[in-house]
Amino acid sequence: MLGIISFVGFTALVAIISYFATRKTDESSSDGYFLGGRSLTAGVIAGSLLLTNLSTEQIVGLNGSAYKDGLSVMAWETLAAIAIVVTAIFLLPRYLKGGLTTIPGFLAKRFDTTTKTITSALFLTGYVVVLLPVILYSGSVAISGMFDIPTLLDVSDKTALVLCIWGIGIIGSIYAVFGGLKAVVVSDSINAIGLLIGGMLIPIFGLMAIGDGSVLGGLDILITSDPARFDSTGNPGQEVPFSTIFTGMMLVQLFYWGTNQQIIQRALGAKNLAEGQKGLLLASFLKILGPLILVLPGMIAYHYFDNGLASSDMAYPELVRAVLPKPLVGFFAAVLFGAILSSFNSVLNSSVTLFGIDIYKQHINPEAPENIVVKYGKIFGVCLALAAMFIAPLIANADSLFNYLQKINGIYSIPIFTIIVVGYFTKRVPAIAAKIGIISGSILYIISEFVVGPSMVKAALEKAELAGVTDVNALRLIEAGAYPHFLHNLAILFVLNIAIMLVIGYFYPRKEPFVLEYTNQVSITPYKYVNQIGIAICVIVIAIYVYFAK
Repeated sequence: MLGIISFVGFTALVAIISYFATRKTDESSSDGYFLGGRSLTAGVIAGSLLLTNLSTEQIVGLNGSAYKDGLSVMAWETLAAIAIVVTAIFLLPRYLKGGLTTIPGFLAKRFDTTTKTITSALFLTGYVVVLLPVILYSGSVAISGMFDIPTLLDVSDKTALVLCIWGIGIIGSIYAVFGGLKAVVVSDSINAIGLLIGGMLIPIFGLMAIGDGSVLGGLDILITSDPARFDSTGNPGQEVPFSTIFTGMMLVQLFYWGTNQQIIQRALGAKNLAEGQKGLLLASFLKILGPLILVLPGMIAYHYFDNGLASSDMAYPELVRAVLPKPLVGFFAAVLFGAILSSFNSVLNSSVTLFGIDIYKQHINPEAPENIVVKYGKIFGVCLALAAMFIAPLIANADSLFNYLQKINGIYSIPIFTIIVVGYFTKRVPAIAAKIGIISGSILYIISEFVVGPSMVKAALEKAELAGVTDVNALRLIEAGAYPHFLHNLAILFVLNIAIMLVIGYFYPRKEPFVLEYTNQVSITPYKYVNQIGIAICVIVIAIYVYFAK
């Protein structure tokens, strides 16, 4: 009962503060609703970026990967810091100079409206089909399990899951659809504080459990008992081979932090360039600390349970139940609930933005005033949320989604990133090249990763089975060597797509070179220490890898 009271109390506190912080925001205009009136400051931007990035599929999934593979999976977190620095220094100045509301909006200026529409449709498809239902499902599994909802309400597991899905979906929709971006980022910032506190409690109590009450003693036992698991470079056959850091891993990070609408929309709402850059740099530094919350608990669970869990994705929830004092369970559940809501309402708000600006205003009602665009954006958001709530219970295998999601996202992430890179760094590549690049990139990736790859892996494993190979680690190495890692494939296709676009641009160039005009929406004077702090963050990341390399 105490846990439920603390859960309700903290959740209500976030809602009340968010209401009072946003009640005076003019949300009848596109900037007011979609970008918080272009008034966001560094702390709010950083907090929202942190919470938007974190949700149950990552907290549970990445710790599950760490349970299985050790420290090498930290690349998903630490390399994000470098990608955010690149975004702060190179991409954000261009975005704010052009006064962008959506990333596809730049593509309309650089190429044409058809390119923008194709890109917006790809973003929306990825959000609707993959992200929203998965966030709802995985979050509901976590909340239902933490509070034992089936026993509490005397209902079946399936009914409890559906109730949690609709609860999270309705509350998240209220924030995102009716509050706009500012309500999202304010609630995110408050929850970010709770997540940092609650997230750090798990490894602290976990290390104390290992070290008979001593955090440092537990850490020493954890390291000395299996030092190979603290190797930052990992081993062949693991989820994140070290070589992928230099190929597709950085491309995925640059897409996610530099061009993904649900993420970069926070920085697009900055009151000026300097404030946006400070927010990104603060978020970048916090990502360096991310492995303490997203990797270390999984490694603790490996030692605590003596590698005895039936599934690696049970590592985090089992560790929480085992080591967290009961009075703190409600607070931690509230923090986790905030992370779930953050991811859900951030994706939903970005979807509403893409539809309102790039679909409704562009193709359905070009003469619509801004308040009508916002109105129909909200209606679309409600329909989207309802669709996600109906689809979410149909997801059958949520506990293996983390790595699978990265593969699915590759269908649209790298093709979109490719045309944005070419768009900014060339002046005469034409619109037809962008259309061919984004369509060919998606099709080639689907064929490579979901048709050719699985067939080659299957053939290699069948051959190994005939040869009498039964060792799990040996089979894992055979599987890894049968076909290039999907991150390597992403890099190969990225280079191929750029080559295709440049060749088209060489033979069929634009008549007039593209010039990015300054729209005077906000000041684009950069933060004076952005380069120095950015370099320092990159040096810290490299130093971490060198220190833990075996």
